[in-house]
Amino acid sequence: MIRLLSVVGARPNFMKTAPIVEELKKFQDMEHVLVHTGQHHDELLSGHFFSDLGLPTPDVNLQVGSGSHAMQTGEIMKRIEPVFLENKPDMVLVVGDVNSTLAAALTAAKLGLKVAHIEAGLRSFDMRMPEEINRKLTDAISNLLFVTEQSAAENLRHEGIPEERIFFVGNVMIDCLLRHRDLAARSPILDHLRLRQNGASRQKPYGVLTLHRPSNVDDAKTLKRILDAVKTLAADLPIFFPVHPRTRKSMESLGLLAYLASSEDGNKTGIVSLNPLGYLDFLSLTDHATLVLTDSGGVQEETTVLGVPCLTLRENTERPATVEHGSNQIAGVDPERILSAARSIVKNPARPSRRPPLWDGKAAERIVAIIRDSLIKDDLVKRTA
Repeated sequence: MIRLLSVVGARPNFMKTAPIVEELKKFQDMEHVLVHTGQHHDELLSGHFFSDLGLPTPDVNLQVGSGSHAMQTGEIMKRIEPVFLENKPDMVLVVGDVNSTLAAALTAAKLGLKVAHIEAGLRSFDMRMPEEINRKLTDAISNLLFVTEQSAAENLRHEGIPEERIFFVGNVMIDCLLRHRDLAARSPILDHLRLRQNGASRQKPYGVLTLHRPSNVDDAKTLKRILDAVKTLAADLPIFFPVHPRTRKSMESLGLLAYLASSEDGNKTGIVSLNPLGYLDFLSLTDHATLVLTDSGGVQEETTVLGVPCLTLRENTERPATVEHGSNQIAGVDPERILSAARSIVKNPARPSRRPPLWDGKAAERIVAIIRDSLIKDDLVKRTA
């Protein structure tokens, strides 16, 4: 019997793990333990995602909660070590680049457990980003590295990772999207926001904004510049903004809540504030948008497959395939650049249809096959040694 243990902690982790969990159900000789660190402990951020994605209730919830990077990472390591010792997994699966990813990988490696990193090799080349540190360190100690795009494989080779540990498998985030797109189409979100026209399938034009990166939301000058640009754009095109709790707290402390209009406003003008949305509601909202403005890597990927024009509100991206093959543009945080790019999209609202290689909904299938093959071979070697 092969025993795997997956670690999740934040919303993007749930989306990337759900297809793996579903694929593992096909194999009776594989046991799976799901551990939630509780890094995102807010019900608005994580509660609906398990039901939306069909994820089982976690076998273990560490309930770590928020804190500084050091406090959170250290607390996860302390609480997850006995879980590893009790379950003795043949391999630990970590996804993405959050603190839970690094904490679980480091703890497993110190215990001599094999680690598989799903979504390895992505690089922004900006060490000011906590996620960049988590990505690089996790990759350095992982046994199997599953990459979503060719640039990630090249990054790993450049860093000296042996070729036999690198596997180009596609994108599990896109597996999740393709499996749930039809279900998301039934979401009532567009009707709730009064975006349907005359009850038909055609909806009014609108944009979507997401912001959560510390470099954007914790700096008053940067956040104000972004909001100034979006507010100007929103005078002609309503912008719906599901506000991350961290972002709302920052806007409140910086005195910037006046930029937001209420979602109860029947006219739906300006930057319309929404509570964080569940996966299906957010997917439906972005799928029908005229454009999306974001600092999220996952949203860059989703809009690429949906064919929705996306403006990344950062000076870099660790997902260059979304620019090279998809609908993403790097707009930065300069208001003039943001407005120029956004107005160009609104004026010519074409939906690109290109998709990066292997973003075909079969990444989880490839990942599980490689893990099985690797662990079975290891077992055979042990038996013949």
